[in-house]
Amino acid sequence: MSQQDIRLAIYQPDIPQNLGAMIRLCACFGVEIDLIEPCGFPFSIKSLRRTAMDYTNLVKIKNHNDFDSFKINYEKQRRVILLTVKSPNSIYDFKFKSDDILMVGSESSGVSADVRNSLSFDVKIPILTPARCLNVTTAASIAISEAIRQTIKRQTIKNINKDES
Repeated sequence: MSQQDIRLAIYQPDIPQNLGAMIRLCACFGVEIDLIEPCGFPFSIKSLRRTAMDYTNLVKIKNHNDFDSFKINYEKQRRVILLTVKSPNSIYDFKFKSDDILMVGSESSGVSADVRNSLSFDVKIPILTPARCLNVTTAASIAISEAIRQTIKRQTIKNINKDES
């Protein structure tokens, strides 16, 4: 597996252990992180050490002071896809692109209505009722895996077709 163009945006995380686990996840899959502050805890490598372990040096993390500064960086270049239980769109019906940014909200409140309304794309991971939602790290793992699966599959097909011509 190689470095991915897909990125994970983490919006105002509340729980350092979840952020640490997402850092480790992204390090393992070659996915860069956009951390949208403020965090619900003092952000430091030390606060993440237990769950991120020594993986923090294996992933690039770009800090953004707020959502507006994040959006300015990517607004015209990449799609931002929000993972939210409020979406009517299944992650499995969505067609990901290799340079998409997948965004997860904070554990306690997701994203604000303003943020949600400013994004053009949102998806959900279908789960059984009456369950409300998955852990944010679990949701990020499923979404990253599905996006990589789709984009690698399409790239492989393109390469096969190119080789046959």
